[in-house]
Amino acid sequence: MNYNAKILSADKDHVLLKNVGKIDPMSIDAYLKAGGYEGLKKALAMDPKKVIDEVSDSGLRGRGGANFPTGRKWTFTAGAKADQKYIICNADEGEPGTVKDRVLMEGDPHQMIEGIVIGAYAIGATKGFVYIRGEYRKSIATITKAIADAEKKNFLGKGILGSKFDFELRVVEGGGAYVCGDETALIESIEGKRGEPRMKPPFPPVVGLWGKPTIVNNVETLANVPHIIKNGAAWFTKKGPAGSPGTKIFMLVGDVNEPGVVETTFDHTPKDIVEKFGKGVDGGFKFAQIGGSSGNLFTADMMTNPMTYERMAEMKVSYGTGSIFVANETRNVVEFLSTVAEFFEHESCGKCTPCREGTHRISQIMEKFEFGEGTISDLDLLEELALVMKKASLCGCGQACVNPFLDALKNFKGEILAN
Repeated sequence: MNYNAKILSADKDHVLLKNVGKIDPMSIDAYLKAGGYEGLKKALAMDPKKVIDEVSDSGLRGRGGANFPTGRKWTFTAGAKADQKYIICNADEGEPGTVKDRVLMEGDPHQMIEGIVIGAYAIGATKGFVYIRGEYRKSIATITKAIADAEKKNFLGKGILGSKFDFELRVVEGGGAYVCGDETALIESIEGKRGEPRMKPPFPPVVGLWGKPTIVNNVETLANVPHIIKNGAAWFTKKGPAGSPGTKIFMLVGDVNEPGVVETTFDHTPKDIVEKFGKGVDGGFKFAQIGGSSGNLFTADMMTNPMTYERMAEMKVSYGTGSIFVANETRNVVEFLSTVAEFFEHESCGKCTPCREGTHRISQIMEKFEFGEGTISDLDLLEELALVMKKASLCGCGQACVNPFLDALKNFKGEILAN
């Protein structure tokens, strides 16, 4: 799927997708004609602290799954004393069912680059990296050309747009490791090491790439920044419900009649998104996994809750990366869970024992059920393993990969045992 992926939501609701499919992504002049780099021009005329204040006041949170307030993260690095600071765009989109960052990079690359430069100016970084999933060959080519074109127009490089701000940006290709979605594992990879998460604290905004203060933000997060600076924080907060401002890109995959990409506000429910944009379920709704393979399983009664930060926190679930995989009544839960288990067994980096051993044992248990040999004691062990992994794993991979198994034990235990 690339930037020509079917966009299901209406143009009037779009902020990040408004140019996708409408301008030539390989032309910086097309982006400029559409109002591009106006946010950067405005930012360079502001005090860096005022830029951070604007982002903070907007209520923008990370769109990669963690939901951490972007302005607060930037404040940590801006206040850190160091001879060098970095900003990294995390484009290592390894969560199955998630393609939003690819759509943005291949459909409107300068939007993201403009956000990176604004972020770098705000925190005082002079060097940055776009860490792109190695399999995304088209994204890599598109961003590489966009960087070169931005340099020619002096949106990157020395004395940007006549200011005293210097900033250089380059692409780093990821090796295809799921765990490098974790910001510290990504940093290790850029440093030329094996992609494994670090112990925290210290956190990257203070001690990051090569020991220097480093901001790591997702593609979608950074793509929002030019719009916030150009239009103001108040404009952003008016989009969506109180406490959950702005728009979010969701991806509909699985057994929906219309798979594709949706940009909408957080007051929509998963059911709204599936029925309104995806034209319903082909074969009767069974469950939806929201947020990728580590996401929670939503049963029909959960699908009517708005996807606001507040409501998701009350339910103790997350929309994660924003993918919505819909399963119909024909889907076998054991087969589904076995596929998830195999994926995480393969993708565990092996650094911490709970995740390394836990993913292997869960995969073995699910294999037993696939062959009709599983027992109730196996499910008891599965639950015990999952709870230990959730508490004791080093990073989000081991902590979150057990979500679908715990949810399945709650809602589909009888079906698992009957397999």
